[in-house]
Amino acid sequence: MQIVGYETDPGDGSRDRDTEATGAGLYVADGEAIEFIDAGAGTELSFGLGERHCAGTIHDGRHVPCGERDAPYCEAHTHVWVCARCTGTCLKDEMDCHEPHAMYLAAFAPDVFKVGVTREWRLETRLREQGADRAAHIRTFPDGRIAREVEAGLATRPDLVDRVRVPTKIAGLHRTVDMNAWAELLDRFDPIETFSFEDGPELSDRPVPETMAAGTVLGWSGRVLVIERDGSTYAVDARDLVGHELLAEPTERDLQSSLGAFG
Repeated sequence: MQIVGYETDPGDGSRDRDTEATGAGLYVADGEAIEFIDAGAGTELSFGLGERHCAGTIHDGRHVPCGERDAPYCEAHTHVWVCARCTGTCLKDEMDCHEPHAMYLAAFAPDVFKVGVTREWRLETRLREQGADRAAHIRTFPDGRIAREVEAGLATRPDLVDRVRVPTKIAGLHRTVDMNAWAELLDRFDPIETFSFEDGPELSDRPVPETMAAGTVLGWSGRVLVIERDGSTYAVDARDLVGHELLAEPTERDLQSSLGAFG
């Protein structure tokens, strides 16, 4: 069996439009068949990770395997979302973002603030996917082109970024947002709506970055799966699991302990 995808925790019990999943978990393929393994808070995972190779693709609900060694996806199965690179000049053959887009600010503890754009109806889902701690909907645009153009301009500000990498998010999982800095930023805009996401795992110490699928699930923050194992807390980037063969038993190897293990 191979891990071929994952579902992050929507945090509100909603059902994913494409997969029908209602919670967080891993998609595992055995040949063409695909199974969803629940990985919500409180779940006990007890799998080992084997060799890793391309996760292939999913077509009409069936898995199409690939033996290429590149992971999580080989060149033939890598999908590049060109809209993520758009700055107002469409990179597609024909512009297709003709629907309202929301511009948002997202806060990642303690003091990383991101500007972003998404389709308006997907706003809260997108914020949860990224693992934002706080957020604000600041403007609405008639289409994606205009929204991306304004986003590109705001991203040049010294107090904003347009991308937050997973290691940065993990580094702040045990911390809270600097509310003074957040309030100061919002004072420069006129938010339409604000969000506070407080349903993630509560941590007292910084979790150890690790790639594994064994332990008690404490929760998710975006695509980061937080696991407790042998008294230590680990943060797993779910994308790093994709492509691994799944073993029936956890592998025995040395793991770095978190500070909380010595308390």
